[in-house]
Amino acid sequence: MLRQSHISRRVAAVAVSLVLAGGAAACGPKDGADKAGSGDKPGAAGGAPQKGGTLTVLNSEPQSDFDPARLYTSGGGNVPSLVFRTLTTRNREAGAAGTKVVPDLATDTGKPNADATEWTYTLKDGLKYEDGTPITTADIKYGIERSFAGELSGGAPYLRDWLIGGETYEGPYKDGGKGLDSIVVPDAKTIVFKLRKPEGEFPFVATQTQFAPVPKAKDTGVKYEEHPVSSGPYKVVKNDNDGEHLTLERNEHWDEKTDEERKAYPDKIDVRSGLDSAVINQRLSTSSGPDAAAITTDTNLGPAELAQIGSNKELEGRVGTGHFGYVNYLAFNPKVAPFDNPKVRQAVSYAINRTSVVNAAGGSALAEPATTFLPEREAFGFTPYDHFPAGKTGDPAKAKQLLAEAGFPDGVTVTLTHSTAQNRQTSPEVATAVQQSLAAAGITVKLEGLENNAFNEKRWDAKNTPGFFLSRWGADWPSGGPFLAPIFDGRQIVTNGSNYNHAQLDDPAVNTEIDEIAKLTDLAAAGKRWGALDKKIGEQALDVPLFHPVYKRLVGKDVKNVVISDWTGVLDVSQVSVK
Repeated sequence: MLRQSHISRRVAAVAVSLVLAGGAAACGPKDGADKAGSGDKPGAAGGAPQKGGTLTVLNSEPQSDFDPARLYTSGGGNVPSLVFRTLTTRNREAGAAGTKVVPDLATDTGKPNADATEWTYTLKDGLKYEDGTPITTADIKYGIERSFAGELSGGAPYLRDWLIGGETYEGPYKDGGKGLDSIVVPDAKTIVFKLRKPEGEFPFVATQTQFAPVPKAKDTGVKYEEHPVSSGPYKVVKNDNDGEHLTLERNEHWDEKTDEERKAYPDKIDVRSGLDSAVINQRLSTSSGPDAAAITTDTNLGPAELAQIGSNKELEGRVGTGHFGYVNYLAFNPKVAPFDNPKVRQAVSYAINRTSVVNAAGGSALAEPATTFLPEREAFGFTPYDHFPAGKTGDPAKAKQLLAEAGFPDGVTVTLTHSTAQNRQTSPEVATAVQQSLAAAGITVKLEGLENNAFNEKRWDAKNTPGFFLSRWGADWPSGGPFLAPIFDGRQIVTNGSNYNHAQLDDPAVNTEIDEIAKLTDLAAAGKRWGALDKKIGEQALDVPLFHPVYKRLVGKDVKNVVISDWTGVLDVSQVSVK
């Protein structure tokens, strides 16, 4: 659970770094294949995966801030996880199996004390940096501590909120060598974290790049990103224009015996960014020269491109499908009339035509209709419900009945705030689809389109939150916690900064249940309770879930061993073979 004062970086990180920059966007095998695990897919290069060759990554967004302290990634990220190993990592398997936390540098996923306020980790034997020196727990402690430095901000804020003393700690450059007392290193292989409150999902947080070891003697502060010291299978040999062109080559001191997750087949990874999305897809489609062994970690196919690919079986076989924990929804601010009346909110819920909304989002290939806030994945605690069943195209009659009961027998006029960005999520196309579907129920919708930055500022401003707006949310790891706590925990309402609790819900029962679930180290049991909480909150009609996005991406014709998980929804670079 995040404390609100430190959440402000989250939206940009989740909505951009994860979904666009490859931490948790979409690429992988076809729907029918992604449940089977890794391996060659239809249309991919044949034969068993082999070591060798160069993998080219074609991206639109640069891999900027290539410093483990500043990266905000899910499960260690994609390209970053080739260089930075962490205490734990995501299971590099396809489908639901890939939502599990597994050991990385550590021997296990962590040993909690009785109330999950302390977590202890032990390092594996034989861990080395790219220069051959041993990796120690003191390096992990230092790597975490430097993430608290103001000049290295941008990473996930959980440790600042969870570690005892974390809320006031300013990092090793200002502490005079004292360090953070809540991170204890009794010896070179043991590290203990002392938390302010129980956190049963701490192993998920230990996948973040802030847990990557950093040798203090090699720390160059803000310049460290130019050549971070590798603990993974690849090392950085070139970083031009702040991540626009990254070149990675093998770290000869990485021992695959200590790393069960990363296959590291290519000899070299060449990451080129700043490219137009249409150009990326065209180059992957043509697959000439080096582009035959190319992928993208941030560029999706659009409806028009999918329509063209549908008539080409070879290309169709190279399209990967991925699902990331994400929801697009209509948000209500119950402090603004007429949404202070629950029956008006219910009327909107009944009136919505999800078929038209899905079509506006790119069609059923790119969006799945949603009636739950949590994604339809077991790891998130998904519990099916539809409190306001309106079928695929809405129930205008039921909506009109509720409006009449609310005192609006002749209908009502409302304003819907949205972004002008062409993202097919909070954009004009989706807003117009909502407008048209509500019109059938007597709800006149006036559209208020704002430039994306202005839109985000307004929707997250507790004092000026619109009564009705398009919104979206993604999770930092596959659990209901990072979905429900920031949006519905009343203690995370903030009036002088970014506020994500759009309904400003402050229900003691909800707050208490969030705390109780956080104590659980049995993640399956926690998942069931997150799902039940989602269903309970849904009864209040504080939002209207619209759709969960689906991601479609091309790979080059010589790319094989494509693996996608339900954690990231993205082709895992660490598994790819190009030879």
